[in-house]
Amino acid sequence: MRSTLGGTCLNVGCIPSKALLHNSHLYKEAKTGFSKRGIECSDIKLNLQQLMKAKEDAVGKLTGGIELLFRKNKVDWIKGKGSFKDANNIEVTTADGTRSVIHGKNIIIATGSEPAPFPGFEIDEKQIITSTGALSLEKVPEKMIVIGGGVIGLELGSVWSRLGSEVTVVEYLPAIGAGMDAELAKTFQRTLTKQGMKFKCNTKVVGSEKANGKVLVKVESVKTGKAESLEADVVLVSVGRRPYTEGLGLDNVDIKPDAKGRIDLDAQFRTSVPHIRVIGDVTHGPMLAHKAEEEGIAAVEYITNGYGHVNYNVIPSVIYTHPEVAWVGKTEQQLKEEGVKYRVGSFPFVANSRAKTIDDAEGLVKVLTDAETDRILGAHIIGTNAGEMIQEAALAMEYGGSAEDVARTCHAHPTLSEAFKEACMAAYSKPIHA
Repeated sequence: MRSTLGGTCLNVGCIPSKALLHNSHLYKEAKTGFSKRGIECSDIKLNLQQLMKAKEDAVGKLTGGIELLFRKNKVDWIKGKGSFKDANNIEVTTADGTRSVIHGKNIIIATGSEPAPFPGFEIDEKQIITSTGALSLEKVPEKMIVIGGGVIGLELGSVWSRLGSEVTVVEYLPAIGAGMDAELAKTFQRTLTKQGMKFKCNTKVVGSEKANGKVLVKVESVKTGKAESLEADVVLVSVGRRPYTEGLGLDNVDIKPDAKGRIDLDAQFRTSVPHIRVIGDVTHGPMLAHKAEEEGIAAVEYITNGYGHVNYNVIPSVIYTHPEVAWVGKTEQQLKEEGVKYRVGSFPFVANSRAKTIDDAEGLVKVLTDAETDRILGAHIIGTNAGEMIQEAALAMEYGGSAEDVARTCHAHPTLSEAFKEACMAAYSKPIHA
């Protein structure tokens, strides 16, 4: 039961992690990057307590902002844990144990997700932690092992690596960044390796034990079965998230989650009980805050006017490391599997004027188009501010735009977005500057 609004994203997810990512990047730049830019600094120290306070301040302002929006829009906020009493009544238990019942003509389940457990690891949020614990460590661990090379593990591993921890990522699959374009995944891993992070892919985690103040993680090679033990001060378990439905009383309304704990829905977000709808992490699709937001709006639109819309083919994903990685639409692997004839256009940031002037030219833009119509089917970016640039691709795709449409749109110079224009030029013809 959380005392603030905003759910996982705002309290222990997107927002606090981005605060730590940004400030840890500034610290790393001050330590290693400022001098080459002509900025001389000395005696740079990390104040972890202040770093955490800055994170909490950001969270506090945003959660408070939602409270203001609630009051402005006359939304009642009942603090407590809700459970279905029957199909139209929710029993709410407050922190002091008081119970009340709320009647609803229409109900939306939006309970989100929680870190998925991992066999052989008992979470204490001190030495063996989830993403929640990784946001509030009291000191920088000398060695950290991250189990899982997905978005959460890479972002939070990156934070503590910048702050001075020796970080090793253990991933069962052959490559990091599940769901990422294979070409970008390879580039991304090389980049993070140069930054000091270590990777053990094709590696299965089989258990752990604590000894002498350390955590021993037992692993073995997926290919050969060779076993070894890795020692760390802190182990971050980031093997994904699972829908949060504990205590919701779904049995009382005959709603049965699937084997992965997700609640099924129809095209109008209705569950097996038509007036009960479901959105976000607790149902199918990527566990992304912006996907949940779109679904929430659409679900309410269905309730109020009978029509709503979410384009699931145009939901961008971003990894907020440095450089950032962002993508939307199809990957090359997906297009090949679907038998779609496509073209590829790419452009490196090393040939982009703005990237060169800010000395941040690692990465590239990759655009995938339909070979016959030139319609953009997917875009993949690794580079500084990739998370902002991917929106140009998303907007073009939402309106059925082609690579030529983007390439013939005037882009301000010098900007990083010119690299996206050049990649689109490469997809249908050829770029000017490469």
